[in-house]
Amino acid sequence: MKPPTKTWLIVNPDSGSYDEKAFDALTQCCGDNDLTLDRVIQFPKDDLPTAAELDAAGIEMVTIYTGDGTINALVTQLYGWGGSILILPGGTMNLLAHRLHGYVDVDHIVARLSRGTVRRERPHVVRCDAGDALAGLMVGPGTAWNTVREAMRHGDIVGIAGGAAEAIGQSTSGSMVKLVEPVSADAEGYPLILMNPEPGTIRVEAYHAETVGEYAQQGVALLKRDFREGPHDDLGQFTDMTLASEDGSPLQALVDGEPADLPPRARFSIVPCEVDLIVSADA
Repeated sequence: MKPPTKTWLIVNPDSGSYDEKAFDALTQCCGDNDLTLDRVIQFPKDDLPTAAELDAAGIEMVTIYTGDGTINALVTQLYGWGGSILILPGGTMNLLAHRLHGYVDVDHIVARLSRGTVRRERPHVVRCDAGDALAGLMVGPGTAWNTVREAMRHGDIVGIAGGAAEAIGQSTSGSMVKLVEPVSADAEGYPLILMNPEPGTIRVEAYHAETVGEYAQQGVALLKRDFREGPHDDLGQFTDMTLASEDGSPLQALVDGEPADLPPRARFSIVPCEVDLIVSADA
């Protein structure tokens, strides 16, 4: 791929993971690699760019240095655009950036771009009524821990305490979620089901109430929003699947870390992303 000479950069200074020194280092890195930052967009103070705005400015590649939630908003807004998106690890988990580039830092990714050893791809995403998940999708009462995580990011001690008490109750006694199509052998349901998009398939893992509680109380889930290290059941890989709540109540979800509500019975499918992303893994 021919390296672009200019880009628009999107950052989120309001994010708890934003670091001014890291931003300064990124701007220096872009300059060192002959990539001009034609404009810096500070979301949410500034609106995310539209395809028409990028085309009018002659921008063929837009760069984003934020967490997965803001990345999702940009990518899905640019569905159908003829340009490409460079996603850099600027958040806490950086799941999508790691998927596209491997576990490397920003300097390595920008250097690969400068050398032209990157490619444009449309990786698969998980689609549901609440939108497309590029990095991952969680469903179940265990997603209540996201409220505690947000309170931690903003230093809200009262919110942390109140949210933790509510999340423990939801994780252990809320309406469990189960896989109903294809039919699962599990009759009890789970407090948390995790769906990861992979090439052509959704990899599905389910976590037990005791696992969610243990990891949350230890601080692991609070700090990392990541239950993947705990014991779980591998439910399999699917191209289409349906989840349902046991008591017919709406499903609670996190789409790339952002809260969303789904109907009591919800369908999920694997589909290609609808805009090109820059991939440098194996470059």
